[in-house]
Amino acid sequence: MERNEKPQRKKQYLQLGLTIGYYRKLKGLTQGELATAVGLSRTHISNLEAPGMKVSISLDKLFDIAEVLNVPVAKFFEFRD
Repeated sequence: MERNEKPQRKKQYLQLGLTIGYYRKLKGLTQGELATAVGLSRTHISNLEAPGMKVSISLDKLFDIAEVLNVPVAKFFEFRD
């Protein structure tokens, strides 16, 4: 964990990645297909979805992912406690 990272961020990154993975699977896309559609590597998508892997993503790419998955971007931030 980075020095400036707040403890709750780890859980939020995890939930964001799991949510993206959920909607990707619901849409019937592989990680590679989603990656190609949004201009990222499959490894980046894999790391984004993987529990315990905190990777950054730009808002532009997050909006692209939401568009490809046909999901309002706000759904990615409906974190459950």
